[in-house]
Amino acid sequence: MADWLSLAAAPTFAIMALITAVTGGADMICSSAQEPLPLTGMAAMYFLMAVFHSAPWLRLVESRRSEVGRP
Repeated sequence: MADWLSLAAAPTFAIMALITAVTGGADMICSSAQEPLPLTGMAAMYFLMAVFHSAPWLRLVESRRSEVGRP
């Protein structure tokens, strides 16, 4: 169960980053000027958290690749 739960973190943070970047989130309420990149503030934090939590996905992909490559 813990293995499957660890797989939920990266997509959850990626979705949160996308929603925050698209809707503007709290960052857009507090700023008076439009940022050139929407990936700032909370969206950037969520994106980085998704990247940092991607290790279980990389292990899963690698294990599937090694299973396919076996004779």
